[in-house]
Amino acid sequence: MSPLSAGNDNMRGVYLTGHGGPEVLEVRDDIPCPIPGPRDVLVRVGAAGVNNTDINIRLAWYSKGNADDEDASWSGKPMEFPRIQGADVCGEITAVGRDVDPSRVGERVLIDPCLFEHDGIALSPPWYFGAECSGGFAEYTTVAAGQAHCINSPLSDIELASFPCSYSTAENLLTRASLAQGESVLITGAPAASAQRPSSLPSARRACHCRDQRGQGPDTT
Repeated sequence: MSPLSAGNDNMRGVYLTGHGGPEVLEVRDDIPCPIPGPRDVLVRVGAAGVNNTDINIRLAWYSKGNADDEDASWSGKPMEFPRIQGADVCGEITAVGRDVDPSRVGERVLIDPCLFEHDGIALSPPWYFGAECSGGFAEYTTVAAGQAHCINSPLSDIELASFPCSYSTAENLLTRASLAQGESVLITGAPAASAQRPSSLPSARRACHCRDQRGQGPDTT
């Protein structure tokens, strides 16, 4: 049941009120609950991870100027405040827009944070969930139905919320490299989550010898 169907128009969440340190984050319980558009789903957030993209947005790290709001989003689009951040989300669909199959209500989903659609409009370049539009640091969020992927896993919501950003980054790297069986992989930046993910993903390709930059890792996968 969505908060709207329960007669509650507000939700609890975290607003990003500007660029800076943690002091620009504001916990609120009067944030309007989002309403799904015709091609959207409403997701009750079970867990939302924090990754470097969220921190970089808050610090205006992506700005090409001097921490300028005009280009500080992931895609270079002007930032708008307040913003609900949160790129990595696992949750449950509780309502759908009129153009979405109603049988999707109740699905457990992971949200793909690299957005190719928002408010029914195709995006090029893509946006990032929680940057150019609101993300998952709240009780509920909306996203294009095609960006919410049904997941059937014994892992907890907290565990699954660590997947979208880091695993998709690692998977894209391996795909672009056309990794093949018997090839070797050197993984740099080993302590980072997005560098740790490739050490497990090659096994899906029955691929290779893996070594991180310290020479550690399994002999084969």
